[in-house]
Amino acid sequence: MDESPKKIHVESVNRNTLSKQVVKSIIQLLVSGQMKPGDKLPTEMELMEKISVSRPVLREALSSLESLGVITRKTREGTFFNNKISSHPFSIMLSLAHDNLQAIIEARMALELGLITIAAEKISDEELSRLKSTIDVIANSNGSDYGEADIEFHRIIALSANNQIVEGMVDSLIVTLVKTNSEIKVREPERTVQHHLAIYKALEKRDPFEAFHQMYLHLDYVRQKVLKDHT
Repeated sequence: MDESPKKIHVESVNRNTLSKQVVKSIIQLLVSGQMKPGDKLPTEMELMEKISVSRPVLREALSSLESLGVITRKTREGTFFNNKISSHPFSIMLSLAHDNLQAIIEARMALELGLITIAAEKISDEELSRLKSTIDVIANSNGSDYGEADIEFHRIIALSANNQIVEGMVDSLIVTLVKTNSEIKVREPERTVQHHLAIYKALEKRDPFEAFHQMYLHLDYVRQKVLKDHT
């Protein structure tokens, strides 16, 4: 890996703008070809000087990029673009729209509704068993303490599609799911169990049409709930 300093040009942004513009400026290094996956980013001091922003704004932007899997910060080594960026293009798009909740929810719907029809044809009995276990965890949870089981339910379905080309989308799907869940103010475990159980039964029957229908009903409910709570 080449860690030698690179001569780069980064568009500066106004000091009063949000970290999103800093995210765009850093992403532009990839889009423009000035840097590539695996490259080491300039130091914080260099980025602050080139982009003309304060340290808190820069660090907020870097945190967003790290949570989306675009960069990795290594102690005493520096900050690097991840090697997997090229196989996870949705991570870049998510980073550019990290404050657009409606776009994130719609991206989640597009990914999950496509994946579940494939999952209905391929899901194994073992995966179905694991799926049912997550539903049981939610049913026995204490009110709102079931976030991990909820995420695992959707992860199992996505991975059961067993397609190496779309596998790179799963990480991005989980990012959208975590973001969506973080915006839910009041959880309804009984409703979640009801929706998940309907999806499970459709998958158990290996019925892609019913699986799509039940997943759409679930995701549309989540969309309406989150956007209502967010306004």
